[in-house]
Amino acid sequence: MPGSGKSTVGRQLARQLGLQFVDCDSVIEQQIGMPIRDWFAAHGEDAFRDVEQSVVDDVTQRQSVVIATGGGAVLRPSNRNALHSRCHVFYLRSSPEELHRRLRHDTHRPLLQVDDPLRKLRDLYRERDPLYRRTAHFVVESARPSVQALTGMVMMQLELAGLVPMGELAAAGVAARKDAADESPAPAVHGSGPAT
Repeated sequence: MPGSGKSTVGRQLARQLGLQFVDCDSVIEQQIGMPIRDWFAAHGEDAFRDVEQSVVDDVTQRQSVVIATGGGAVLRPSNRNALHSRCHVFYLRSSPEELHRRLRHDTHRPLLQVDDPLRKLRDLYRERDPLYRRTAHFVVESARPSVQALTGMVMMQLELAGLVPMGELAAAGVAARKDAADESPAPAVHGSGPAT
């Protein structure tokens, strides 16, 4: 979901774990050569999802990264499969009302440039929450904690699952990329929807 904290928490998690951070939306904007909002207006959502699918496939094959996906990445089955099978995915879950509070002044997210953004968030949540839950390995409630607290919650889940050494201080909406060499994951982020 937009505004769940995927990029912010992912960036913080990557910093704390000493890993590279990859924001799928930034990668997409580099590839298309314009802001996503402009691409949406010119080419539509389906064309955007095609580019996003290619980026998700690419970044989920990288090692030692924390990945933040766009909230709609879970709409395509191939993205859900890539995320779930190649990463340790965290769903940073927030209610539509909380997301609306965070995003009420946002002018950059194309899907929220509507007359009733709260209603749109409720519709998106109804559609995406089951997909996020199916894709995620972990669900972290992200209602009102600070970035540091939320990152700590994700890190604690990584530690309890044996994915990082106990005592490392970090966390995020995370999907940890499984390292092909030894099958130990390196965290990657996915967002309100799963952290992938």
